Amino acid sequence: MTNTAPQRRPAILSRIRLDSFRELGLLLFIAALIIIVQMSNSAFLTPKNVSNLLTNTAIIAVLSVGMFVVILTGGIDLSIGANIAFTGMVVALHVAAVPTLHPLIAMLEGLAIGIVLGAIVGVLVAKVHVLPIIASLGMCYVFRGAVFLISGGKWVSAHQMPEGFKAIATGSTLWINNLVLIAIVVMLIAQYVLSSTRVGRRFYAVGSNADAARISGISGDRAVWLAYIVMGGLAGLAGVLWVAKFASAQPDTAIGYEVNIIAACVIGGVSINGGSGKVAGVLLGTMLIGIINNALPLISSVSEFSKSFIQGMIILGAVLLNTVVKRRGDWRVLAARHI
Repeated sequence: MTNTAPQRRPAILSRIRLDSFRELGLLLFIAALIIIVQMSNSAFLTPKNVSNLLTNTAIIAVLSVGMFVVILTGGIDLSIGANIAFTGMVVALHVAAVPTLHPLIAMLEGLAIGIVLGAIVGVLVAKVHVLPIIASLGMCYVFRGAVFLISGGKWVSAHQMPEGFKAIATGSTLWINNLVLIAIVVMLIAQYVLSSTRVGRRFYAVGSNADAARISGISGDRAVWLAYIVMGGLAGLAGVLWVAKFASAQPDTAIGYEVNIIAACVIGGVSINGGSGKVAGVLLGTMLIGIINNALPLISSVSEFSKSFIQGMIILGAVLLNTVVKRRGDWRVLAARHI
């Protein structure tokens, strides 16, 4: 019998080096962008703006983890913006009616509602076998319509929300802003689950080769359904965080927000075809999106009409850089397999 372990080792080592190089390149890209923005506006790295940057990016980070899990299984979820709006509106109406509601209960309520919404999308994709983009887009419109029905098209404003609820976003624990702390906890849990548990390995296996995973005894449908539940739960949690941070719940909250989240994952090296990606890369992609969103309004020389163009070009540049690095790395991996 031929021992294939020595042949596989160079390929594995090449893949590890590729991932490390890609993340290092993205980190250097972020550092260069920070320097350029700081030179354009010295207010960028002030404590107040850095705090605002981190709290805004924290919500993107929470959502990016969920989208990462979905993309890992070969899916996509375009309903998360509507999930955020629906969950945020339900919880905002609840705390407005019951001001004494504990903030932790409000967060758990948002998490539970999001799980239900994610499970609905997951059933359509995993059980009914509707294409992910069609199922999630269709449910996006359903969830948006439900927001208008329960709210009557009205807002829930800051003066209707108790201070304790708004403290979810403004308060701190161990000198760390609550939003940032929640994002850190979510990232750490995701890193552990995806790298050290059977569930995480199943996500990678289903996304890499669903047929092979099925032959190995892995239920692809169950893994896909669970991925959408995770995404829905984190979107529901993000809905509560969003409403608490901006002290406002609106029917049109987070319209188009899923584009930023998908971009953060792709920039971070997550394969849109599934089966490949790392939490560290998603974190870097999230940081880049957060910096872009925060920095562009600070550059006075950039017109409002040019900001979207610049944002798109920066994202496209980062994605193209990742693509070039990946292609070169794939050739090296292919060559290493023949060593």
